[in-house]
Amino acid sequence: MNWKLAFTGVAAACLFVGVGTVLSPVSVAQDAQADARTLKPAASFQSIANEQERSVALFQEAGKVIQHPRCVNCHPATDRPLQGASMRPHQPPVLRGDGGMGLPGMQCTTCHGAENIPVVGQADTIKSIPGNPAWHLAPIEMAWEGKTLGQICQQIKDPARNGEMTMDELVEHMAHDELVGWGWAPGAGREPVPGTQAEFGELIDAWVKTGAACPAS
Repeated sequence: MNWKLAFTGVAAACLFVGVGTVLSPVSVAQDAQADARTLKPAASFQSIANEQERSVALFQEAGKVIQHPRCVNCHPATDRPLQGASMRPHQPPVLRGDGGMGLPGMQCTTCHGAENIPVVGQADTIKSIPGNPAWHLAPIEMAWEGKTLGQICQQIKDPARNGEMTMDELVEHMAHDELVGWGWAPGAGREPVPGTQAEFGELIDAWVKTGAACPAS
């Protein structure tokens, strides 16, 4: 037996299998989908030696939540909220009103109660009406729609645009606010934001502690 030829054949077969595994479109797509639904723990970024680079990486991971439709829909660029994964204009056509609660006669609480309400007999795409005791739009100063993650980062840090919150108050808001927490329990028919609120809060806390550096874009 020619052992040299046999070894070459085995090596070639291993290389083929390895390349096929790495480059499989299905595998790559599945990994990307799984990554989009989860949050890396803040501790996993400790291997980034440069503190500023680590800070940016932490905020980019938190950006999976910040730029998710569940969050952007309540941070629109206009006075009209957005809906759904496609972030389409809200139907019926409601407007911001005082305190983000809607206009008289068509306030948020007209349809949105203190909790998610299942819907029976509607189209498959409408399975529940979202609800929370504090349901309202974010202030226009905190509009995220159409902005890059870097722009949102600068906005979040600016007391003139974040409701005059300190960085410690911002961490508390992200980690424990119940309306923010709705994003992880949005009701039937809606994809929740990635990870958990606790994981998100830890990312924001670690970002602040590493200097709150923002992505370039």
